[in-house]
Amino acid sequence: MSLESFNIIESTLREGEQFVGANFTTDDKIRIARALDEFGVEYIELTSPLASPQSFDDACTIAKLGLKTRVLTHIRCPLDDAKKALDTGGQGIDLVIGTSSYLREFSHGMAMEQVIDRAVEVLTWLRAQAPNLELRFSTEDSFRSEEADLFRVYLAVDKVGVERFGIADTVGVATPNRVYQLVSGLRRLVKAGIEFHGHNDSGCAIANAYSALEAGATHIDTSVLGIGERNGITPLGGFIARMYVTNRDLVKKKYKLKKLRKLDEMVANLTGVGVPFNNYITGVTAFTHKAGIHAKAILNQPETYEILNPKDFGMTRYISIAHKLTGWNAIKDRAEQLGLPLTDEQIKDVTAHVKAIADQKQIDLNDVDELLYRWADGAASNEPIVQ
Repeated sequence: MSLESFNIIESTLREGEQFVGANFTTDDKIRIARALDEFGVEYIELTSPLASPQSFDDACTIAKLGLKTRVLTHIRCPLDDAKKALDTGGQGIDLVIGTSSYLREFSHGMAMEQVIDRAVEVLTWLRAQAPNLELRFSTEDSFRSEEADLFRVYLAVDKVGVERFGIADTVGVATPNRVYQLVSGLRRLVKAGIEFHGHNDSGCAIANAYSALEAGATHIDTSVLGIGERNGITPLGGFIARMYVTNRDLVKKKYKLKKLRKLDEMVANLTGVGVPFNNYITGVTAFTHKAGIHAKAILNQPETYEILNPKDFGMTRYISIAHKLTGWNAIKDRAEQLGLPLTDEQIKDVTAHVKAIADQKQIDLNDVDELLYRWADGAASNEPIVQ
């Protein structure tokens, strides 16, 4: 099953370079590539070597790093692109060509028969030049293409022989149900792997990626923090979170999860953005609990309100107590952390004071600690303390 044997094609160095804030130097690309390799992704996808002279040189450089992960280049379908990609020394080439009416009319201008002929010509040439090269053929804007057209081109390419077929939700229009239908339909036609590339314009990238795996896809494209064209694609951390929930032991075995935080921070710094507060796994509030009823349960059994174990990712849990929603169990836990021997009645009294103060002004942990120390010293007041 794909949910048990999926592969990540990490596209920060291809799709991610299309993010408006990305301008990676060669050294930046090497750092990212090595970090992704250490994390354990199965593939790294690079920008087309036709994009610029430096892009070609960088692809050659990364291909020679001796990484465990397989290095792929991503190109359009002209034969000249294929020849240039072959010269990089990468272990695989990802070809793509638009099949929607929008792209056929306003981008490359080819009819479907021409699309099929071009794809077969280039793939046949590549296979002849490098029989062991890993080849992927993908349609672009798959979900705004006619399904009959998609299957025609896929079946024609299947006769040439490729390792993977790609399905791309280029504009983020797909829904999980539609992804399942299209991927499962292709799965019935071909034996090769199926790769899903999903944009996040309508917020469905992770769900669509998961649905693709359920339908039989074998490879998922991601980027660190989800960076890419417009709102980007399936984020690496978000996809990892989803798969961790599905099969924790497998994900812990496949990837070095504690390296995710530094990976997110590195790419954030290189692109001039912050890691979002609510980012999957590594956001500052990802494992923060505030409501009193939540805090009590978390203290008793963290899994009550945590589907992800922060320790597996090198993260820590934080229970926020300096606010009007706090509960006395959380305040008691803080008193125990400070080594203060307060009774439950004293703790409840402190909690009432915290709530009363927080109703009137912003407070922080120092304010709570001060109250706890005052009660421990026997200096409790019967009135809420407002400063």
